[in-house]
Amino acid sequence: MTNLHLTDDGPRDAPVLLLIHGTASSIHSWDALLPLLTGAHRVVRIDLPGHGRSAEPDDAGYGVPEQARRAGAALDRLGVGHAVVVGHSTGGLVATALAEERPALVSALVLVDTGPSLDTYIGPHLAFEAAEWEGLTDDQIREAMSSAFGRPGYEAPVSLVADVRGMTFAAFTAAQRGSVDYLARQPIPDRLTALGTPALVLFGEENRRWRPSSALAAYRTVPGARVVPLPGVGHSPIMEDPPRTAEALLAFTGSPTLSRQSSASPRT
Repeated sequence: MTNLHLTDDGPRDAPVLLLIHGTASSIHSWDALLPLLTGAHRVVRIDLPGHGRSAEPDDAGYGVPEQARRAGAALDRLGVGHAVVVGHSTGGLVATALAEERPALVSALVLVDTGPSLDTYIGPHLAFEAAEWEGLTDDQIREAMSSAFGRPGYEAPVSLVADVRGMTFAAFTAAQRGSVDYLARQPIPDRLTALGTPALVLFGEENRRWRPSSALAAYRTVPGARVVPLPGVGHSPIMEDPPRTAEALLAFTGSPTLSRQSSASPRT
C-alpha cells in the first residue's frame, strides 16, 4: 500500500483532528485554518493518493473506500487510536468511508460542503481531454475552479492552482470517478444515519456546486447531526472564511457530549 504524505502539528497529547482535502487539492487547502486549530488539537493533514506530495497508488485504485483505508493506515503509522475526521468536499466522502471501515478509529465526523447525493449537484461538468491537460493556463485552471468559491471577489490561492498542475490527468479523472461511484451507491445522509457517528455538517449558503437548500435539508434528516449553514461563503469556507469555520468546528469538538464519547472510544 502506498504511504501518504502527511503533516503532524500541535500538541502530541491533544485530541487528534484528521483533515482530508477534496479532489484536485492538497494539505495546503487547510493552511489558513491550521493555526486556528492547533491550540486545542493535534492536527494531522494528509495528501490523498495522486494529490500533493503523495504518489499515485501502486494498484491504480482511487475508489473512496480504498482512499479511506490508506487514510486509516496513516493514522496507524502515527499510533493514533481515535480521531475526529474532517473532510472538505469529496474529502468528506473519504471521511465517511473511514468511519464505515474503521468505526473504532473515528470518534466523530465533520463534513464541510460535502455533496449529499448526486441529484443535488448544480456545478459545471468539467470534461477535459488528456491532450488539453498539460497545456492548461493558470487562468483556465482558475476559471475551472471558480465554482468552488462563493464569496464575492475571492480568488483561488496560488497553492490551489499548483495542486492542479501537480496532478496527472489520469489521477484527476480517476479520483472524480471514484467520488461519483461512491455517491451513486448510497447518499451520504443515509450512510451517516446507519453509522450513528456524531456528525457536524458545515455548508456554505452560496455554494455553487451543490444546491444549498437541498443539501441542508438532506443532512437535517440525520438523527443527532449538527447542521450549520454558513451565510456569505460558498463551497470552500475553509479558505473563504477560516475563522468562522474554525469557530464552528471547535464548538463541536469541545462540546461536553462529544468529549464524553471521545474519552469512551475504544483505543486501537
